[in-house]
Amino acid sequence: MPSETTRRTSDIPEKGLPQNTIIQELEEKLQRDLTYSSGKILCSMCTNPTSFAKQIYRKYLEKNLGDPSLFPASAELEQETITMLGSLLSNPKASGSIVSGGTEANIIALWAARNLAKKERGEVIVPFSAHYSFDKASDLLNLKLIKVKLNRRFQMDVKAAEKAITSKTVAIVGVAGSTGLGVVDPIRELSEIASAHNIYLHVDAAFGGFVLPFLKELGYKPFDFDFRLPGVCSITVDPHKMGLAPIPAGGILFRDAKMSEAVSMKVPYLSGGEMKQSTLLGTRSGASAVAVWALLMHLGRAGYAAVVERCLRLTWKLVEGIQRIDGLDIVTEPTLNVVGIKSDRTDVRLIFQELRKRGWAVSLFLDYLRIVIMPHTKPSHIKRFLEDLQRILEELNS
Repeated sequence: MPSETTRRTSDIPEKGLPQNTIIQELEEKLQRDLTYSSGKILCSMCTNPTSFAKQIYRKYLEKNLGDPSLFPASAELEQETITMLGSLLSNPKASGSIVSGGTEANIIALWAARNLAKKERGEVIVPFSAHYSFDKASDLLNLKLIKVKLNRRFQMDVKAAEKAITSKTVAIVGVAGSTGLGVVDPIRELSEIASAHNIYLHVDAAFGGFVLPFLKELGYKPFDFDFRLPGVCSITVDPHKMGLAPIPAGGILFRDAKMSEAVSMKVPYLSGGEMKQSTLLGTRSGASAVAVWALLMHLGRAGYAAVVERCLRLTWKLVEGIQRIDGLDIVTEPTLNVVGIKSDRTDVRLIFQELRKRGWAVSLFLDYLRIVIMPHTKPSHIKRFLEDLQRILEELNS
């Protein structure tokens, strides 16, 4: 029998280890993980939750929304949260759930669209900029994904989308804050098309859902993207992104309960008797929903607007810095707090590699780098990043 000091990492210890020993080992093992507080994570659309949100989440870890009869107050808080999110997205009568994240929310939306359409081997029209979760959804739901081109502004080409409609189309997906560039598709035009053809329209606002509602009051160009548009049937919005909530905390909102009923299933064995669930997961974290409720109440619209204002101000500070570096430019003017960086002189893959060597985490797309300015990003982080970027360009082009 190996000793505890020589045990294989695949072995469960025969005798449990002291808590301090485990904590020390975890600290050592997790040192390689990057931290948001370092400021070097510039590629993630998630961020460090607020200390208040962490406190709430830890306190209510035992809550399980999969059995609302055991936790009826938690279930009521979840519905209050959905009502508040619905109000943020122009529909306080919205129906929905707090789920694990944008992927689950998008799968549920297409699940509902497929069931409502009642078509065999249906088709879903998405832009090439759509999140990969739609590839997952189409595979799981036996749907064919029709990807249409983007226009010069990197938005879904509306004419191409309408041309792609067939008798098998069960849904159109518009993105309100694309993963690559934070671009908002022409949702108003897509709403008109969806309404004219009686087709389900889903909006993936996983990232933009906590940014776009505040643009107008902050003096930025507003976008029509939510339930104010009559053709919009469902919206994905992720509180664990710009909502500052702990992971996991995604959101799926439907225009009304009739749409969410399309994916509801009876669960006969719950403690309160037969009940219905309209989510992909059975067991669901009540702590996530309670934490989102607490954050919405604590920060309010003004608090979230201040978060967005700060992120956008730093985004433009980054843009100005990039444009001062010889050989670099932005891919397109930012819509949200997402910036694409391109170069006409240097292979961006080489820039990416050098940034990684210096500890910077950025995203590499086909021909550009992507930076996301989140609430954990500080002006000092932007300054250091631009300085390293300048040095890298000088070294690579010397």
